Amino acid sequence: MTSDLPGQAAAACTDGTGTPDGNGLPSRRVIGLMLLAAAALDLTRCGVVLVTVRQAGAAAGLVSVGLAAAAVSLLTARGCQHGARWSGWAAFLIGVASAPQAAVSGFHAAYTIPDTATAALGVMVAAGVLATAGRARRPALSPIPPP
Repeated sequence: MTSDLPGQAAAACTDGTGTPDGNGLPSRRVIGLMLLAAAALDLTRCGVVLVTVRQAGAAAGLVSVGLAAAAVSLLTARGCQHGARWSGWAAFLIGVASAPQAAVSGFHAAYTIPDTATAALGVMVAAGVLATAGRARRPALSPIPPP
């Protein structure tokens, strides 16, 4: 029988094949990248607002909301990458809120591409979080049998 001792698990991680805590799920990286894309879309929408809106008050409100949404997405992506427990719930809520938020803006001509991409990405983030919800738990360690 073979067993991994704690030192062997750490040594196996130096070549990039895993992590010593058993939590190196690629789904966290994918969800983190999707959240970074959501932040980029929020910033894109801010740029479109600055170009198309003629009233300074309306533009300031929309840009501040877009910047706040981008900041929340970036913080959640960072939490996802570091394995924070709250990041899964936050990513799910961002994904669930993205599609209605994009639909509310009405898919006007200038916003069609960012809104469609935001709605599709939000659905993918929510589905990705739900698909990997139970996998984030650490597997139980089995005792090492005596020789």
